[in-house]
Amino acid sequence: MQKPYIIGITGGSGSGKTTFIRELMKFFNDKEVSLVSQDNYYKERHLQPLDDDGIENFDSEKSIDIDLFIDDMTKLMNGKNIEKTEYNFNNPNKDPKKIIIYPSPVIIMEGVLLFYFPQVRNMIDLKIFIDVKEHVRFKRRILRDTAERGYPLEEILMRVEKHVEPAYKKYIQPFRDSADIIIPNNHSFDKALEVINNQIKFKTQPQKV
Repeated sequence: MQKPYIIGITGGSGSGKTTFIRELMKFFNDKEVSLVSQDNYYKERHLQPLDDDGIENFDSEKSIDIDLFIDDMTKLMNGKNIEKTEYNFNNPNKDPKKIIIYPSPVIIMEGVLLFYFPQVRNMIDLKIFIDVKEHVRFKRRILRDTAERGYPLEEILMRVEKHVEPAYKKYIQPFRDSADIIIPNNHSFDKALEVINNQIKFKTQPQKV
């Protein structure tokens, strides 16, 4: 079996990773491209690290079960299916669903902490960083967490100040300049979407010997 081509996509919270990937995946089926989200590898709430105020910090590098993520990625790269339970961001109104991920010629992995772990970085063939101005990320985070996750505004602002931004500066931003492609997403990512789409199409086509 030929080694799959691994694309890693990261960026700060609110950078638009999910929207970009959703649009990208419309062009492919699960036999062509596998998608693995690091969000589904958050440890259970009672295992999350606590900040100085005793509040769970989901933006810490210790919030992710990185060993399980690496094990699953290794299985997928070796041609085995993996099965996960969708992480629902502690939203009691959302029932988590089972996700089965099949091996394919191209694997996309995405997550805010993706490039921080050297074992994961070494797996990636193409590193993509989605770059957005700070105030745009804040606005998107507030809108998303209010509408999709049911968080109160006060909690969102607290987490942005004490968890999200310190984590961005420590675990995410330092790896921006080592990315192969930087996508500015303050307004639109249409041109970048076309470029990545064409790259994946090339990698999913049978290669002539």
